[in-house]
Amino acid sequence: MVARPHRTHRTRRTNSRARVGALALLVVASAALVALPAIPASAHNYLVASSPADGEVVTEQPGVISLETNEELLDVEGGAVIQVQGPDGLYYGDGCTEVVGVSAQTVAELGTPGVYTVTWRVVSTDGHPVSGTWSFDWQPAEGVALGEGSAEPGACGGDVAVSTPGAATEEPTDEATEEPADASSGSASLDALWIVGGVLLAAVAALGTWLLMRRRT
Repeated sequence: MVARPHRTHRTRRTNSRARVGALALLVVASAALVALPAIPASAHNYLVASSPADGEVVTEQPGVISLETNEELLDVEGGAVIQVQGPDGLYYGDGCTEVVGVSAQTVAELGTPGVYTVTWRVVSTDGHPVSGTWSFDWQPAEGVALGEGSAEPGACGGDVAVSTPGAATEEPTDEATEEPADASSGSASLDALWIVGGVLLAAVAALGTWLLMRRRT
């Protein structure tokens, strides 16, 4: 007769610990699943800085037009393109673009004063082309030498299709469908994480249901 209250107290304490453990597992599983959608969002590179900056008023020849992204760029032939077009509709620079780490750049000598539009495309770390535009105002100081433009982009430059000016977009080309091996392995790892997360969440849900039913019983 004396042992029953002691056993009941021990049982309640054990059940309480089990419920705390189940709650902790549920919190961990939920946090993992919330974090998973953020993984593919970081796959594509995006613009973090440009020179000249968007909307900047430039009074001296910049010499180099460049952009910087959040991660290393893939340096593939014809993948990176920077075109500099003046208010007169002419293109300035030879159109040759160099990729250096997270940056891409081209040499250009500006001509007619006014608003210049820079149209760019680079190859993201996952093998997909990413493109966009930005503009700056060219107001040369007195005595600054002006460059000569051409009706067509430089020989090194290719066509850059941008569907929404000012916003980075993916370009649906053949290059975009050929992902490198590391991108494929990254996708496989992500799928594995989703599977593990789903199994973990299902296990926690089952454990929580069992504890709830046991408590009611």
